[in-house]
Amino acid sequence: MSGLPVVALIGRPNAGKSTLFNRLCGQRIALVHDQPGVTRDRHYAEVHSYGRRYLLVDTAGFDPESDDPMRQGMQRQLRIALAEADVVVCLLDATSDVTSSDSSEMSLLRRADKPVVFVANKADTARAEQSASELYRLGMKELHFVSALHGRGVGELEAAIAALLPALAAEPEPAAEGELAVAIVGRPNAGKSSMVNRILGEERLLVDAAPGTTRDPIDTRVTRRGQPLLLVDTAGLRKKASVTKSGDPLEAMSTLAAVKAIERATVAVLVCDAERGVDEQDTKVAGLIIDRQRCFVVALNKCDKLDRAAQKKAVKAAREALAFATWAPICETSARTGRGIDGLIDTVKLAGESYRKRVPTGELNRFFEDVLGRHPPPTSGGKAPRFYYITQAETAPPVFVVMTSAPDKIHWSYRRYVHNAIRQTFGFQGAPLVVRYREPSNKKTRGRAS
Repeated sequence: MSGLPVVALIGRPNAGKSTLFNRLCGQRIALVHDQPGVTRDRHYAEVHSYGRRYLLVDTAGFDPESDDPMRQGMQRQLRIALAEADVVVCLLDATSDVTSSDSSEMSLLRRADKPVVFVANKADTARAEQSASELYRLGMKELHFVSALHGRGVGELEAAIAALLPALAAEPEPAAEGELAVAIVGRPNAGKSSMVNRILGEERLLVDAAPGTTRDPIDTRVTRRGQPLLLVDTAGLRKKASVTKSGDPLEAMSTLAAVKAIERATVAVLVCDAERGVDEQDTKVAGLIIDRQRCFVVALNKCDKLDRAAQKKAVKAAREALAFATWAPICETSARTGRGIDGLIDTVKLAGESYRKRVPTGELNRFFEDVLGRHPPPTSGGKAPRFYYITQAETAPPVFVVMTSAPDKIHWSYRRYVHNAIRQTFGFQGAPLVVRYREPSNKKTRGRAS
């Protein structure tokens, strides 16, 4: 699968970048505030517009004259985003005069030699648009006038962005029938490259004890235990604060690459250090995997350094830390000795199969009748919702739809009960599972009712 093109949104502080970011994304993601400099790290969000998908990056305000160390670190992040970008959206303030920062920004863009869409924000009216024509002095050939707050001119801006996106990359040919894309992700120095080398059976990737050795994702094809795999080894994901303070452009860019790797994969293997345990950053990476509805397998690595009692304790602690993903299997492994690697491969294969698994409707409804018989839905307002039938609507990921008389009246605890019952009966180990509740459009629907 090809990666998404990147669109970077840049401009000086308080020009309205975060407001435009939220407008283009269609949801409130970036923090918006009148105080300049609220955005300190880059924010990423997938945008679907005019038939194209791209990754939109919100950046810190461009302020080259500041001597504040934090502000200077933010400028490094901006340049990183600019280096990553396929298209740049340069946001100017239609309500203020041209500044030296605007001129410096234009010089930066000329050196970057990237396709640029120039935007004058806060042009809420035709009169404001006319008064902002002074911005043409900066030398751009075309200027789009918008109001990110009110949505004025945003449709035309979206069309301009879509027109500059690179041509769609051809999908790569699979190496073998049934190939499974697997992203190897986790903190720096958790043993990801060693894990890939152990799976490959050779020193294909550079392995070093220093965190951050791997910079770019490396795709490697191999067949293990009868399963064709496309392995993607990625740089260690670090906390945003650590990436920002380090000022290392390559490391910051590798964070985005790791996120892209998860999006490209069917299964994401989160490699955790058994000695250090599963920490907050590991759980955040787990959240990235779950949000993108990918299969999720945990490799608790370096177990050879622990005795049996310590290993059991590490597994228990990992399960508690990942309590929000009880369906994710935990494999005890040692990339150094090879222990548990075959089991990890089998678990990854099973997760991939579960991702595409379909349960026959007849079998599914016999199961559902049993579920309702053992545990009828609780009443709401003195009346229990009626359940008609269940069907599997999609695979990859598996999506089940329950037809009911009152979707909004079904308590979250009962939804969890049905969700868990499906897993317990049909498996779906390591695969995300979606259960939706809908009211039938045909009022004459007949079926098993609770």
